Amino acid sequence: MLTGTRELIQLRTAKVAGGSSTKLTRIHDVRKGIAKVLTVINANQRAQLRLFYKGKKCVQPGTPPCASPLTTCRYLPLDLRSKQTRAIRRRLTKHESSLVTEKQKKKNIHFPQRKYAVKA
Repeated sequence: MLTGTRELIQLRTAKVAGGSSTKLTRIHDVRKGIAKVLTVINANQRAQLRLFYKGKKCVQPGTPPCASPLTTCRYLPLDLRSKQTRAIRRRLTKHESSLVTEKQKKKNIHFPQRKYAVKA
């Protein structure tokens, strides 16, 4: 990586100084080479972070645990969380959507769903 960046600096100085066209065409290849190295470094770094956070508890005490890998875990680095869509990330969790208020519980108990027998 360091050799690539040094070479890129030399090629850019040559470009300013009015170097040969072969050096100018080499800039593209050097930039792409640096990008490949950085991609591998970042991928390895992310893999190491995934291993580090794998056994960790991803929620704060008192909150419901993550039910599935699709739900976003709190206190996990943003780049390791599942991307999904903005709407899915903001959607209520299964636990939150299943909660019923006290008033609704009482209504359900006192006025249950009526059952009708249909004559054939």
